[in-house]
Amino acid sequence: MKFLSYIFLFFSFYTSSSQIVHKRSTFLLGSPFEITLVGKDTLEINTNIDIAVSELKRIENLISDWIPTSQVSEINRNAGIKPVVVPSELIDLIERSIKISKLTDGAFDITYASMDKIWKFDGSMKSMPTPEEIRKSVEKVGFKNIIINKENSSVYLKINGMKMGFGGIGQGYIADKIKELLVSKGVVSGIINVSGDISTWGRQPNGDQWRIAIKNPLNKSKVFATFPLEDIAVETSGSYEKYVVFNNKKYSHIIDTRTGYPVQGVSSVTVFAKTTELADALATGIFVMGVEVGIDLINQLPGVGCIMVDDNGKIYSSKSIDINNYKNEN
Repeated sequence: MKFLSYIFLFFSFYTSSSQIVHKRSTFLLGSPFEITLVGKDTLEINTNIDIAVSELKRIENLISDWIPTSQVSEINRNAGIKPVVVPSELIDLIERSIKISKLTDGAFDITYASMDKIWKFDGSMKSMPTPEEIRKSVEKVGFKNIIINKENSSVYLKINGMKMGFGGIGQGYIADKIKELLVSKGVVSGIINVSGDISTWGRQPNGDQWRIAIKNPLNKSKVFATFPLEDIAVETSGSYEKYVVFNNKKYSHIIDTRTGYPVQGVSSVTVFAKTTELADALATGIFVMGVEVGIDLINQLPGVGCIMVDDNGKIYSSKSIDINNYKNEN
């Protein structure tokens, strides 16, 4: 789950004779959507923002698993029945998702949507599910049961009742596609923020870089680090606000679909990467993998960095990020 309270952007609304900064906030995908663009005039910027919103809605109608008419919903309805022919754009996204699943040893898996919702984090749970219930809850999860036929441009889920969902990568993909579209139309600088999946390019009109501040989820009144952003993506996921406690153990709302048990030990993960899609998927994956294994994986990936905060508030970072260079004094 993304928590915007862990991470926020700040910049000056600087104007010059040639460029201005304009920001629009709204709710799309059931979540906050913010876009900040640099342009010559308000009319031009608003036109480009409208283009961005249209692109978001287009992709949402392709990959959403809760819109009945989407291509993904059609795949899910035909699980265990027949392959479904879909656009190459969706095939490519599924293939990249499978690559991340292999990279994270299944810690990231778009078939998480197949999981039975036996864990409740709304205060209604009075006891833990039984080991048998937990085991059965993930029986239909498994990216290896996604069958792609490139020649026919079809996707088939082998198990009846199996489902795909893009909650751990789709918003990042949307941010990247919006950025790509706007850059192709000559937009020189901006920020796309799809519910915490942030993509940036260019600089502010006065030449300053965009900047992002990250809070410790256990002490959200203070910012512990501020980072400059330029042509880079960042994603922060957190579990601190949704959890249950049984036998003095805290279980987060983020489930390891390989086992059916909630993740323990991690409060938040921030990933920096060249694409928002990659940052989004890796944040999900290494959250499940845990601090030691997750950071070890990030250290093997060029151009990727991460910061993790454990349940005790201790901050860890990958070797590509010297956190001391970005720490706030206060």
